[in-house]
Amino acid sequence: MREGYEGTGPGAITPDGCAVELYARLPVGDEPDVIAAAVPARARILELGSGVGRMTHALLERGFEVTAVDESAEMLERVRGARTICGPIERLDLGETFDVVLLASFLVHAGDVEVRRGLLRTCARHLAKDGCVLIQREGEDYHTNVPRERVDPAGFTVRIVSTEPVGDGVDSVHAEYVFPDATWTQTFRSRPLTREQFEEALAEAGLKVDRYLTEDRTWVRAVPMSGT
Repeated sequence: MREGYEGTGPGAITPDGCAVELYARLPVGDEPDVIAAAVPARARILELGSGVGRMTHALLERGFEVTAVDESAEMLERVRGARTICGPIERLDLGETFDVVLLASFLVHAGDVEVRRGLLRTCARHLAKDGCVLIQREGEDYHTNVPRERVDPAGFTVRIVSTEPVGDGVDSVHAEYVFPDATWTQTFRSRPLTREQFEEALAEAGLKVDRYLTEDRTWVRAVPMSGT
């Protein structure tokens, strides 16, 4: 396990506390539609942190070519129809570029600054000249509107139970996923980023915001900075 990360519940738990069986159950939301509306049809997508392929499969159905990357072999075993690569995202170097690099699941909020820098450098390194990076950010009240819960139409409850400061601007977040027949928990470290801090982190990697794709600014389209 990564330091500060843990998970409980049935089945395999990944190094960042994610439960494979849980993510195999979670439905995909409107994210594939947000992505499809922001990129060219049939684009080649490098999906960083694909997990079990919830978005991978939805993107394949929409005609995209997807390379799915995750550090968990157990997660990647659930991916169908895509090229898969197992390894730490922050050290990935495939020697090729893609039309779109996708960094979802709030990975940009990694508690470790060096991990975040590595993630964004990986995005920039694999980006075609005219390509774009799509990044999912936390909502602006993610760390303050706590505790909170959401009952999903599929019949389970998601709770953000607590966020506790652990130093250096990082919070330990504790989440619960309650299904009729099983419960999973995940504890992970997350660094809140203001819009300005987020854009500064992009600039450090040679990227800039092209536009925010959703009204709440949780989805962002970034492009290479001119001259980089």
